[in-house]
Order: sequence, then C-alpha cells, then structure tokens
Amino acid sequence: MENKTDRPRLRIRIVFGDAEMIGPGKAELLERIDRCGSIAAAGREMGMSYKRAWQLIGTLNAMFREPLVDSTRGGPGGGGAVLTDTGRHVLGLYRAFEMEAANAGATRLEAMQALLRDIPEEK
Repeated sequence: MENKTDRPRLRIRIVFGDAEMIGPGKAELLERIDRCGSIAAAGREMGMSYKRAWQLIGTLNAMFREPLVDSTRGGPGGGGAVLTDTGRHVLGLYRAFEMEAANAGATRLEAMQALLRDIPEEK
C-alpha cells in the first residue's frame, strides 16, 4: 500500500496519432525483449499474451521508419528477437524524456504530494 512517503511516479504516454503511441508498457516490453532475446518470453514476464506482445511490436515496427524489433521465426533451432539500432535509440529517447519530465516537474509533484491525505479513506 502506498503512503505519503512513497515518491510520485509519472507514467508518460507520447501520442503521435490515433493508434500511434509509446508509453511505459511498450517501453518495458522493448527492454525485456532486449534482455530476453524473445518477444514471447518478454510478454510472459509481463503477464501478457503471446498474441498481445506480437501486436504491440507490430504496431511499434509500423510506426517508425525502420523496425524497432527484428525477429526470426521459431523452428528446430528456436526463434528470437533483438532490438534494432533504431529500437535502442527510440527506447533511449523515451526513457530520457521520462527522466527530464520527472526532473522538471519534481517541485510541483512534491507540492501536490504534500496535499495528499495522511490516512487513506476506507471503502
């Protein structure tokens, strides 16, 4: 349970168009693909279906001029996925934007946090 001493967190979604956006979920998926080397494994770690993980990567790959994830089909040797240079660059830009926004808004976030109730209301 959160209390007043927990730091506020920003969850930033950058919207480029009706169906084109990147936010914390897609960024986390990209990070996990980079670490796991697999879209399916990254999705499993996030509690996401195989189909949903592939849909999100398909959306991301279609949004940018170059794909963010390069995948190989499974088979006897197994498949895999890696972030492309563009994928690493987009992920780095997104994470840097998050950090800059958090730093720029830290004073206002602290002021809002100071106005929170000390004891959460029971439902």
